[in-house]
Amino acid sequence: MAAEKKAYPLRISAAVLEAMQRWADDDLRSVNAQIEFVLREALRENGRLQRDAAAPAVDDESD
Repeated sequence: MAAEKKAYPLRISAAVLEAMQRWADDDLRSVNAQIEFVLREALRENGRLQRDAAAPAVDDESD
């Protein structure tokens, strides 16, 4: 079963958004999927996310 997704408004500087866009383009992801990927990895690396919750849902790439 895919994880439930929730919308969340995000305020981000133009420079950070542009950098995320370039990174997302390099990884063939949407900016939304890239931000979620980076957040999930940071949470996992810092022990703040359970291993099974760290796995992306099947539709993450299509955001």
